[in-house]
Amino acid sequence: MTLIALPLFMLLLALALPIGYALLGASSLGILVSGNYPLSIAAQRFFDSTQSSLLLAIPFFILAGELLIAGTLGQRIIHFAGLLVGRVRGALGQVSVVTSMLFAGVSGSAVADASALGSVLIPWQKREGYPAPFAAAVNSASSVIGVIIPPSIPLIIYSSVSQVSVGALFLAGIIPGLIFGLASLIAVYLIARRGNFPRQNQPFSLFGIIRGFFESLPALLMPVIILGALIGGIATPTEISVVAVFYALIVRICYRDLGFASVLQSILSAGRATGAVMLLIMASSVLGWIMTVDQLPAQLVSFVNGLELSDVLIIVFMNLLMLVVGAVIDMTPAILLLAPIMIPLADAIDMSLIQLGIMMVLNLAIGLFTPPVGTTLFISSSIAGVRIEETARALVPFYIFALIVLMLVSYVPALFPAG
Repeated sequence: MTLIALPLFMLLLALALPIGYALLGASSLGILVSGNYPLSIAAQRFFDSTQSSLLLAIPFFILAGELLIAGTLGQRIIHFAGLLVGRVRGALGQVSVVTSMLFAGVSGSAVADASALGSVLIPWQKREGYPAPFAAAVNSASSVIGVIIPPSIPLIIYSSVSQVSVGALFLAGIIPGLIFGLASLIAVYLIARRGNFPRQNQPFSLFGIIRGFFESLPALLMPVIILGALIGGIATPTEISVVAVFYALIVRICYRDLGFASVLQSILSAGRATGAVMLLIMASSVLGWIMTVDQLPAQLVSFVNGLELSDVLIIVFMNLLMLVVGAVIDMTPAILLLAPIMIPLADAIDMSLIQLGIMMVLNLAIGLFTPPVGTTLFISSSIAGVRIEETARALVPFYIFALIVLMLVSYVPALFPAG
């Protein structure tokens, strides 16, 4: 079945069929042609994948992020980021990275960050004379920090497959997320120095930074509350996600910018995003079942063991496979398809499944700003009004630094004490 479903899936992707429909169509045809199972099993697997209470956390975390980003708090975060790095070479690029790091603790979605922040920061950089491809590159690369620093929707999905604690994964994502952000800041500085990009002419103000910190504090507290509740065993991820929504509503009320129209828009946006994610989860589960029945994970482990590779080279193989898949398949189905394959390989080399989860999400996050299917790459290029190729060329330094971070995550287990 796999030999039919996988090539057909790639063909349907090449024909620009939406990935959810491509997954379901290819899997269904694979089952039908094989004749070993009734076609009804595709429908059964399609709906069975939703029977996990953990997945209930996804729409609520998305809604909490939508509520916070839509209010004046978003502008306060951008202002605070400007106070922190506004005097550094390439200031507005630095602001874009720092803002993404701050927003990462709110949205948990790279696509949401790329859209929400890009619509503000990219035109701002263009008005100040920054090259449009650079502005698009910074936004598309830095926005993926949102899937590493908690709360992260992809880490929740990985947890549902691997049965690893969401709290442990969230905690493990903090240091790699901060390192990725620091690497992006260095990349922006080097590009700005070479291109002689401007600094912001604003005096240093400790009082202004302190004031900006407290104005942004409600957003900064979001990941602290989530991690504290999960690690302390106070509530389940689903319960915490509901609390996050109420927290976002209270913050909006305190800022006096909560209106019925705004809440309705946030609910509709969260509903659309949740529908897209759930369709991918449901469709991916059918293809994942086919690969499991055909024992693809076991065959891959046997193949790799037969090559007698060292642990270092096995990790290289795993990274290359995840990078290639991430460049052509969206993050959600990629996690659901790759996790059952990668977990046996990780077990074979005694790699912590927590480390594997962060490594997988980071690989696939790089895929979000990598052609041909990079989602944040397309969003940022569209906002900037430049061709994908121009943005991809401007992204080269970010790819280099992202791969350096990936090597650290892959070969330094000390970054994951919870593992």
